[in-house]
Amino acid sequence: MAHNAARRIHVKGIVQGVGFRPFVYSTAKELNLTGWVRNSSAGVDIVASGKSDDLNILIEIIKSQPPPLAKIDHIEWSEIQVEVFPDFQILESKVIPGEFIPISPDIAICEDCQRELFDPQDHRFRYPFINCTNCGPRLTIIKDIPYDRPKTTMATFPLCAVCEGEYADPTNRRFHAQPIACPDCGPMVWFQDKNGDRTLHEAGLQRARKSLKDGKIIAIKGLGGFHLACDATNPRALDNLRIRKKRSQKPFAVMAFSLSVIEKYCEVSASDKELIHSKQKPIVIVNQKIENTLPDQIAPGHHTIGVMLPYTPLHLLLLEPDIDYPDLLVMTSGNISEEPITYTNADCLDRLHNIADGFLLHDREIFTRVDDTVLVSMDSQPYFFRRSRGFAPQSITLPQNNNNDLSVGAELKNTFCLSKGTYAFISHHIGDLKNFETYQAFLEGVDHYSKIFKITPQRIACDMHPDYLSTKYANEYAAQHRLPLTLVQHHHAHLASCLADNQYDDDAPVIGMIFDGTGYGTDGNIWGGEVLIGNYKNYNRAFHLDEMPLPGGDQAVLHPYRIGIAYLIKSGLSLDERLALIHNTDSVELEILAKQIELQINTPMTTSMGRLFDAVASLIGLRQSINYEAQAAIELEQIIKPNIDQAYHFGLNSGTIEIKGLLEELISDIFEGIPVGVISAKFHNSVVRLVVEIASQIRSQEGIDQVALSGGVWQNLYLLNHAIQALRGEGFSVLFHQQVPANDGGISLGQAAILKKI
Repeated sequence: MAHNAARRIHVKGIVQGVGFRPFVYSTAKELNLTGWVRNSSAGVDIVASGKSDDLNILIEIIKSQPPPLAKIDHIEWSEIQVEVFPDFQILESKVIPGEFIPISPDIAICEDCQRELFDPQDHRFRYPFINCTNCGPRLTIIKDIPYDRPKTTMATFPLCAVCEGEYADPTNRRFHAQPIACPDCGPMVWFQDKNGDRTLHEAGLQRARKSLKDGKIIAIKGLGGFHLACDATNPRALDNLRIRKKRSQKPFAVMAFSLSVIEKYCEVSASDKELIHSKQKPIVIVNQKIENTLPDQIAPGHHTIGVMLPYTPLHLLLLEPDIDYPDLLVMTSGNISEEPITYTNADCLDRLHNIADGFLLHDREIFTRVDDTVLVSMDSQPYFFRRSRGFAPQSITLPQNNNNDLSVGAELKNTFCLSKGTYAFISHHIGDLKNFETYQAFLEGVDHYSKIFKITPQRIACDMHPDYLSTKYANEYAAQHRLPLTLVQHHHAHLASCLADNQYDDDAPVIGMIFDGTGYGTDGNIWGGEVLIGNYKNYNRAFHLDEMPLPGGDQAVLHPYRIGIAYLIKSGLSLDERLALIHNTDSVELEILAKQIELQINTPMTTSMGRLFDAVASLIGLRQSINYEAQAAIELEQIIKPNIDQAYHFGLNSGTIEIKGLLEELISDIFEGIPVGVISAKFHNSVVRLVVEIASQIRSQEGIDQVALSGGVWQNLYLLNHAIQALRGEGFSVLFHQQVPANDGGISLGQAAILKKI
């Protein structure tokens, strides 16, 4: 039948490198349409000619049944003059200056590729770099857009005849799969010992497996950087890894070949399984079984553990079950504690030489280093602790604004955000900018994202803290490029982040329960126990935790006993027998600390909720010094005795949340010998009741029934779950994070959202 209609269709979103053109091609062929489809710097363009009804079907299928990795943000089409083409074709990509498209994150190996990996009859049998348009590296190998092979780190591997045929065949799932490779033309893997002796290909892989089985520590080059791996069931190997990596107590994540292995050791809910099996294969925090054989060295003081499945073919081959082979391997970031993850072979051999006994390397270059994502199941949805591999740089939608903006985030757990139109591109996890190498990664990341998303910032936002390196960078950038600079108060950014995370596009104010460890306040003090009433544009500080001293500043954070002492002194509590609670000090130090507090020598004031958790952990004898950030508060959550309803009592006085009464009740319990698990539960319950009491008071005065929960303290899942339930039980609508972390990893999104409303 003659064609009676034609349309030009433009699709925007993650539509390149995900099999979108073959999908359009095959669908058009089935509908007897003619025309063409091609990639451009702005998305995917389609011209199709045929019957009007069939063109409608094509558009509907594109909307409702796109390829698995595609994410369609916008489709627009228009009627054009009918032109009969000889067939339907896939055209070469077109570069449009200044235009951009979203980029797919790196995605775990798909079922089809995994099946081929273990099929002896397949050309790619046991090939560690098997991939297709439905899986494999994306962000980590892209140098520029459009996303074509010459603009990736795969450009150095010319295709063999077999791969070339698949790459050029629109009916093949590897059509224009830019990382396509096979044993004849692609990257290779090898094992290298500390003397530089190499063993190539499968033999090298088996040598690495034997080393792991023998209790050795191996550095493994993965998708976005190096892991340090060892047998997770071998206490001696774990001890060696902790000593060499200088990570004495912070939990390790583990990787298993299959979910059934994880279920041997862990309690895995249906929602946990969904996240563990998802296309991103993140680290998922789950509960360990009460009785299991895992060594305590994996996660000291924790009843939870981070687990993940292999997300690359190399990891699958490394974890392949065999007689006497470890069930689980530790897979921790390839670095010395607090440094950024290593991602080049040369850097690995240099920086990890004194940690690893051997190195499993390959020659596919990683262009952008990306850490593993860490999350937990919350309300059957992912709740992020760290948003990185598999999710970055997937965009988050912001209110429409035509400005191109850069938001540089905070100092710890740094991410940055580049926004254009409604798109907010939040970077992968960068880390602690106090580390020089991490700061260099931040600079490289901003430059790279600006390039691949074709964003030249017109405005810039940063934290108010004058000493943050991100703030100093923003000041220099704004001055150099003559851009307007917006300083955003830390906790306002947390509030805005939670609103943007929930697609809240309303000027109506909400109640923000913003609890964290540290944030620079407008009065120059350290905030962190804040109740804000506000929106994107404005906020009022309705309540805040009592101001308390931090003797020694950062030293107090590292040594919670200093906080415990300071809080007792500042609260005016009797110091005789009560100070005997602090087991990590003596009378001389007590006298010095008391004088330091009295004279306010290097003793900043704080309203931090995180520091109150530290003080409680110290007073009950749980943790007097920490080895990693928030350790005291994390362990306080871990010891909670379940099914305890009692609580202590905060006082409310003219916008101040008073803690003296709570401390008196808590200390009384200590001297009465109440178990620490009960005390921890009562303390957590008291924070939950405080949240509900304050929210109810504000609602009665202001008529607001929306509550937003943000800040690092809300990574405490007991607190989060119970607060949500209690607030909902009182008729409040609760907003909590779903796309970015509640911690400082979400600050850049909040800064970006605030800029959009200015």
